[in-house]
Amino acid sequence: MDAAALTSTVPVAGGARQRLVASLLVANLFLFATYAGIVGILLPQQLAVLDEANKIANLAIVTGTSAVFTLFAQPIVGAFSDRTRSRLGRRSPWLIVGGVGGGVLVIVLQFAPSVFWVTVLWVVAQVLLNAFQGPLSAIVADRIPRDRRATASAFAGAGTSIGATAGVVFAGQMLAQLGVAYGVFGIAMIVVSLLFVLVNRDGDSRSLPIGRFNWLTFVKGFWVSPRRHPDFAWAFAGRFVMVLGYQGVQNYQFYILTDRLGLDPVAAGGVAGILSLCSMVTLVLGTLVFGRISDKIGRRKVFVFTASVVMALGIAIPLFVPTVSAMIVYSLIVGLGYGAYMAVDVALMIDVLPSQGDAGRDLGVLNVATNIPQAITPVVAATLLSVFAGEYASIFGFAVLMVLLSSVLVFPIRSVR
Repeated sequence: MDAAALTSTVPVAGGARQRLVASLLVANLFLFATYAGIVGILLPQQLAVLDEANKIANLAIVTGTSAVFTLFAQPIVGAFSDRTRSRLGRRSPWLIVGGVGGGVLVIVLQFAPSVFWVTVLWVVAQVLLNAFQGPLSAIVADRIPRDRRATASAFAGAGTSIGATAGVVFAGQMLAQLGVAYGVFGIAMIVVSLLFVLVNRDGDSRSLPIGRFNWLTFVKGFWVSPRRHPDFAWAFAGRFVMVLGYQGVQNYQFYILTDRLGLDPVAAGGVAGILSLCSMVTLVLGTLVFGRISDKIGRRKVFVFTASVVMALGIAIPLFVPTVSAMIVYSLIVGLGYGAYMAVDVALMIDVLPSQGDAGRDLGVLNVATNIPQAITPVVAATLLSVFAGEYASIFGFAVLMVLLSSVLVFPIRSVR
């Protein structure tokens, strides 16, 4: 282990740990409220105002471009944060730069005069927000003891779920006041990032030794050999196929309601809101309950496996029963399973990191297992719909197979029970 593998922090306990866990929930809540509100509501509306006739194509350009630029933002920022030496510690400077910088760009985004400037500003804003998100994830590995990581991850996951729903609801209510909405999201990110650093002070990292920086070594560090670190590879593969299956149904939920179930757009929008609330409630429940149980009994794999199977069963229901009621049951069951999965899987991923000192970089690499499937889901779904003549059952069937495959991929992991 090189010098960069040393850490300036030690696991926190008592009131400090409770503050940190609560702060993780709040930070993830506002971060994902910002993501969901902007991408799901504000950007589409802003692009429609700028160019109604080409709004669909323009939205694809903006989101596609940002996806490319942010794909590897987290591992790169994570690697630099591992090597950061400052009075504020390793992660805090990046939390401030990412949160404050991203918040400012979100505020400025409302003034973009054209699709080009919307694209530029949102790309830079999202890169900065990823610079906040990456080190935020690494803090669980830095400061939370191993037997409390699933609980901490559960609270972070609960914040993610609540934030994603709240962001869409808030943005939807602010369509007539886009500037105010952008301002609220931006100011919230600035305040939350600064408060997080102030409330959860990191240790001074200036005295830590650090190896000489070499670009070739730096780039090579992003490749984690599956032969040397097989558990890391299995965890990556499991997360990859899980997200690939889960996102297919989630991303096409509106079209499933209109094209498969025959609802008109207004009714589909109302049902989509109900489905979102149902999944949020059970996701938060699954996250908090099963994350705590996992820590208590010291096991991870059985929870990841069981959660995957539960999700597969939930996805199968609307596959065979194409009704609104079946979709509601699907949302409740899949939300519970996905919440349990994410809480325990994050803890499992931290447990299999090749080096705890390089947690920022390696967790960023593992996050690529989430980013790439999200980016290619539209291609996979479009291919399935083309091959199966527009039959949305093919997306459900594919999702069931991928989720079940992810449950199997957890078994070869040996270093975690």
